[in-house]
Amino acid sequence: MSNPKLTSSTFRAAFRASLPVMAGYLILGMAFGILLSTKGYSWPWALFMSIIIYAGSMQFVAVDLLSGGASLLSAALITLLVNARHLIYGFSMLARYQNKGREKPYLIFALTDETYALLCSPVPAGLDSRKYDLYVSLLNQSYWVIGSTAGAFLGSALPFDTTGIDFAMTALFVVIFTEQLSETHNRFPGLIGLSVTSLCLWAFGPQNFLIPAMILIVALLSLKGYKNISGQGRWQND
Repeated sequence: MSNPKLTSSTFRAAFRASLPVMAGYLILGMAFGILLSTKGYSWPWALFMSIIIYAGSMQFVAVDLLSGGASLLSAALITLLVNARHLIYGFSMLARYQNKGREKPYLIFALTDETYALLCSPVPAGLDSRKYDLYVSLLNQSYWVIGSTAGAFLGSALPFDTTGIDFAMTALFVVIFTEQLSETHNRFPGLIGLSVTSLCLWAFGPQNFLIPAMILIVALLSLKGYKNISGQGRWQND
């Protein structure tokens, strides 16, 4: 039988930890909702996508896919490549999610970049780790759902210029990329991303460069990772 006091303490700790995510998700979610409404989709679409899809960057991309009439194959490839990073950091959560019981499927579904960042930290002492992970995941998704739905309402109800709002997610990733590039000593992944994207943009044009660029980036980074692992194995064997 659950301890109400422990449950309350666990929820408060999860809520405090999720506050930075709330600040970002409400604003970015509103940007997504407003952008979706400008393409002719009402608030139920924003609500449905944020509950069922729940993938911030992919939802921004999905707006253009829906409005541009992209083929099913193109949509599937772009979705796979945009979300491929989940395969990488998802493996590091296998041990933490091993004994989560009924919550495990939802925890896997709700593992966004920001939720992963929070759950990489140890659970505060004396709290229910199973409920802590669940509360963090639920709170983060609730922020995104509220923000996107509110944005869709505002976009349809208030007549204002939305020029540039579709750049919100791009701007976020530019800031993250710049910060990571300035703090890390290994700039190889960033240089690969810039050079491959520029090359594909020149070769395929602005309408067709995304898929080949992402395929090449994933392939080159995977090859680099394989060589590093192989090199370490040889070194250890020697």
